[in-house]
Amino acid sequence: MRAIRCNQYGPPDSLTLEDSPDLVPGPGQVVIDVKAAAVNFPDVLIIENKYQMKPPLPFTPGAELAGVVRAAGEGVKLAPGTRVVAYVGTGAFAEQALADASACVALPEGADFATAAAFTLAYGTSHHAVVDRAGLRAGETMLVLGAAGGVGLAAVEIGKVLGARVIAAASSEEKLEVCRRFGADATINYSTEDLRERIKALTDGKGPDVIYDPVGGEYAEPAFRSIGWRGRYLVVGFANGEIPRLPLNLALLKGASLVGVFWGDFARREPQRNAAAFAQMMGWIGEGKLKPYVSKRYRLADTAQALKDMASRKVTGKIVIEP
Repeated sequence: MRAIRCNQYGPPDSLTLEDSPDLVPGPGQVVIDVKAAAVNFPDVLIIENKYQMKPPLPFTPGAELAGVVRAAGEGVKLAPGTRVVAYVGTGAFAEQALADASACVALPEGADFATAAAFTLAYGTSHHAVVDRAGLRAGETMLVLGAAGGVGLAAVEIGKVLGARVIAAASSEEKLEVCRRFGADATINYSTEDLRERIKALTDGKGPDVIYDPVGGEYAEPAFRSIGWRGRYLVVGFANGEIPRLPLNLALLKGASLVGVFWGDFARREPQRNAAAFAQMMGWIGEGKLKPYVSKRYRLADTAQALKDMASRKVTGKIVIEP
């Protein structure tokens, strides 16, 4: 089988496409024929050795996938031929991937593999952030930074399902148009508009109740300075590449909270709550309230380009690799 390999830390162009032996499942594991693997910003950070998870070299990047069970190990009830979606951490950018059976969810016949692959991390992260960590309520206002990305659009959708008013911020009118299609009530183009002044105008000077920030960098401090009384600032990630330094007196003055969001560890430490979250979201999908958006598909050989597009913030919604 073919797989993308990271043999040394570096930029996407340092990755290689290699032939490897077919995988063999151990007890409690399955081998999956990968039909689609979603690309996420942490995939860029992992290959550059800039992420909190540091797999030993060499490794195959890619955290989430959808496909068909090829072989099952001892003690596994998933039969070969079962269509599944799985979160694997690493190993998804390949024709075959190894997954713990407990990390797999069976898919119904007819489910689109690309859409399924794009769901787990983005919506898992955003549900944990918006529902669990922020406790967003109907009638509140949420500002979403980086709103046109995978986790950002998921946050916009979830905020609307909960009955909140959602303000989407992104770097271009093209991206903001996507946000409006997915339910954003108001938008901010932070490439052309003053972020603080626009937030003030859109909230009648009160500031948002919740700020969802997967970007970090230069927009974090002005956004936090604009937060409303008892606001909750969700620290989701640092797609900008810069971890901001926030003056903690701002939290004191606004009675505000800085709230960390680490979905991967939440799913590991609190699997029952994570399962309940996904059950709720599956219901919302069935009702047509959530519609994961896949904007582009790449061949396995074009994985480096997909990661470069992600790193340069050219992506709206989710993108996937289709081996």
